[in-house]
Amino acid sequence: MAMLQSIVVFTLLLLMLILIIIIIIIIVVFAFKPWRFFSYPSRCRAIKVGELERPLVSNDVDLAQDQSNDLTRNYDLDGECHLNAALLRPPRTQGLVHKQRLSSASRRLALGDSVVGDVSDPLDGILVGQTLKRRVVTEHLVELQTHGRPENQSQNLRFGTENDRPQESVPNTDAISDQRSCLSLQVVSGPSCGLHCSVLSTSTARLPLTLGRVPPSYLLLKDYEVSGKHAMITWNLNKLRWELVDMGSLNGTLLNSCPIHHPDPGSRLWGDPVELASGDTITVGTTSNIYVHISSHNERLVPFGVGMTSDPMSLRRGGKKLPMEDVCYYHWPLPGINQFGVFGICDGHGGVGAAKSASKILPEMVATILTDSVKRERVVSEQDASDVLRDAFSQTEASMNNYYEGCTATLLLVWADADENFFAQCANVGDSACFINMDGKQIKMTEDHKVTSCSERLRIEGIGEPLKDGETRLCGLNLARMLGDKFVKQQDSRFSSEPYISQVVHLKKSSGAFALLASDGLWDVVSFKKAIQLVVQARERHSTETENLAEKIAEVMLNEARTQRTKDNTSIIFIDFDSISTVSSCKVRP
Repeated sequence: MAMLQSIVVFTLLLLMLILIIIIIIIIVVFAFKPWRFFSYPSRCRAIKVGELERPLVSNDVDLAQDQSNDLTRNYDLDGECHLNAALLRPPRTQGLVHKQRLSSASRRLALGDSVVGDVSDPLDGILVGQTLKRRVVTEHLVELQTHGRPENQSQNLRFGTENDRPQESVPNTDAISDQRSCLSLQVVSGPSCGLHCSVLSTSTARLPLTLGRVPPSYLLLKDYEVSGKHAMITWNLNKLRWELVDMGSLNGTLLNSCPIHHPDPGSRLWGDPVELASGDTITVGTTSNIYVHISSHNERLVPFGVGMTSDPMSLRRGGKKLPMEDVCYYHWPLPGINQFGVFGICDGHGGVGAAKSASKILPEMVATILTDSVKRERVVSEQDASDVLRDAFSQTEASMNNYYEGCTATLLLVWADADENFFAQCANVGDSACFINMDGKQIKMTEDHKVTSCSERLRIEGIGEPLKDGETRLCGLNLARMLGDKFVKQQDSRFSSEPYISQVVHLKKSSGAFALLASDGLWDVVSFKKAIQLVVQARERHSTETENLAEKIAEVMLNEARTQRTKDNTSIIFIDFDSISTVSSCKVRP
């Protein structure tokens, strides 16, 4: 009996000991990690759709700070909530608190066709569902819209290395607000081939720019496949970029051969805006292609007004289409030579190949020669660039491989001295002419090299092979001097590529000086005297306007050539030395 009582007492003691151990374990677990055994439905909720649509980037400077301080709960992707163990740790003074590393499959976030971000390891400190703070303007994340652009043109948003990360310095807001860009459009194929227009991002009166078949479209395309209001180009001030949008056209709009119009062409709904880049090609209809050139706001501007325009004047009397064989261009400053710039026109014959070659090689040769500091300083000190121009033409002729095509070449070299005085000197072969008007005095800067001109007849007679009476052409050409045409030059020694070099003109300040370069399409129907009258009248008409004045005057001259029914390609460069520049540093137009 005593033994039985001992066993019962021992068993009770053992049970009590086990119970005490269990109670201690439960207390310990409750004190430190109770969420393993219980949930708190009253504190839990699922993530709402609105939270999923919360932007990755916020303009609210205080948003991230509020979120980092409000860490009473975090949410997993499945909607469960738990008490935040981070409360036991001291708060971080910078950045966002790390919670969970996303898997590689979920690092690339996408919403429809818009790439939102490509998240890499430096984002490990971001809370899931938390909005990023935008500290300063330079720290913004760009949401890049692909909108059907070619795959090789789309870009993923990536965070760079430590050196590439945004700095905490405050940006110069004045510099940001002063940014501007120049958009140039050139119709390179279709019924309106040769038409062009240019607009600055600051020209609010001319924006948005509309492409269409009927007025008031800014770029008027005479193409029956183009809708009345086909597409529109705007400047996105928030993203500082040019954007193209289809306006519900019937035949759609392509950008680099990729459609950007609404998927349902019969709905007449607008497409999504697409970013434009320099070198893009816009196709409206099936045959009208428009080349895009964008000049960065970082490019230096020409220190005086420049207007450049051209038109193939596409129909002759018989209705035969006339191909565009003119190329006009300007470069200010020349690469690596800040005080020099060139302005030129090349008028091709037998094709546009020689004109394209000369317009590329000739400025390069001038720049190469002027890289020699001795020659450059001699030009400035002696105020004469005759040797530079003569050598540039000679080297260009030697570099050209155009045997059955040739072109005229008129090049105006402009430079500045230490006192910011401008000087101009011109060289030319052919009949694309240039003159300068200063203080009401007209100065012809070129010489006509047609076979019928007196100066050419005298030159040819001096060679010992005078022209016959009534002879107006050599080997079928009406020009005796040109670049290219290597074959006919081998057949007849009377042809030459030696340029005429003009005198140097000192462009005095406040003299109202201007220069006009044009191919023979203008001079065939407009005299020098008439051209001066048109410029003076246009200046008076637009005397209160300062923006794009040179461009407007160039257009006036081109319209006069149309009115007079010129039958040749017409290219015009107007330089107003008495106005402020609104154009970028380099442009070439076929």
